[in-house]
Amino acid sequence: MPSKKILEAKQATVAALAEKLRNAASGVLVKYEGITVEDDTKMRAALRAAGVEYSVIKNSITGRACDEVGYGAMKEHLHGMTALAISAEDPIAPAKILKEYVEKVETFEFCAGFIDGAVVDVNTVKELADTPSKEVLVGKVLGSLQSPLYGLCFGLQAIIDKAGEGSDDVVCGTLAAASAPEAPAEAPAEA
Repeated sequence: MPSKKILEAKQATVAALAEKLRNAASGVLVKYEGITVEDDTKMRAALRAAGVEYSVIKNSITGRACDEVGYGAMKEHLHGMTALAISAEDPIAPAKILKEYVEKVETFEFCAGFIDGAVVDVNTVKELADTPSKEVLVGKVLGSLQSPLYGLCFGLQAIIDKAGEGSDDVVCGTLAAASAPEAPAEAPAEA
């Protein structure tokens, strides 16, 4: 039986992890077997730069923290060597960064994840990893908003080019004639 001091330390670790899970935008559970030290170092640096916390925690502690938060469905994936990547702000960052290593290393694989307070399966994690970045999505939206305006401008320019340069004078002359006041009618001459 562990001492009271060890139990209190484990309970504090579970409580801290549960709090991180509760406040996180998303997280990904991976099986990290077979990754080299060099790749692991690069991966951790990329995760840190994106604001993602990546840690290897005992499965029993992770399971208890998942139970506390309501992610009990993740417990079925807690066997073997697992690690947890948690993002407090960007829900796509953990999956997107880890995807590179899942594709590169055969034994390194996604197990499960969570987003918006719900546990998601491996396929959903893979879909998140394939989602374009926020900047790309904003660019696509802005491009789709600008497209009709560009079409209108090109259409108007084509009409102007087709009519020729002299058409400006004709158009201006027509507008000038239309806006000029009418001259008063002359009185008929008396005989």
